[in-house]
Amino acid sequence: MARRSENWSRLEVPAVIRFLWAKNVSASDIHSQIVDVYGEEAMSRQHVAEWCRSFQSGRQDVENRTMAGRDRSSSSMTEINTARVEEMIQIDLRATLREISSELRLSFGSVQHIVSDVLRYSKVCARWVPRALSHLSSALPF
Repeated sequence: MARRSENWSRLEVPAVIRFLWAKNVSASDIHSQIVDVYGEEAMSRQHVAEWCRSFQSGRQDVENRTMAGRDRSSSSMTEINTARVEEMIQIDLRATLREISSELRLSFGSVQHIVSDVLRYSKVCARWVPRALSHLSSALPF
């Protein structure tokens, strides 16, 4: 029985996968060992198989390529973009997410996150309204 490790990093599990893959352990067995040591939430069986396939095709590093080299502080969820989205909504309460994303050259998902989660707007009768009506509701033109 393996010791349970509660504190592990994002690089540790892929490194273990690479090590066990190099020892010709199957992806299914690797997943079982990872679950024994790190728990169910560490990585899914499919994700382990993806890592094994990438090592098979010649990958050497264990960093997540989608995050490697990216400045995690840079994002489209900036205060400037939030202000630009809010300004577009104030100008046209009937603006769609697609129109806003096209006009501001932001991704649809980023605009959707800003509108619904940051600004807390909901679409009611084709108009954007704040979810929690407050002092802002008196400023709305309807």
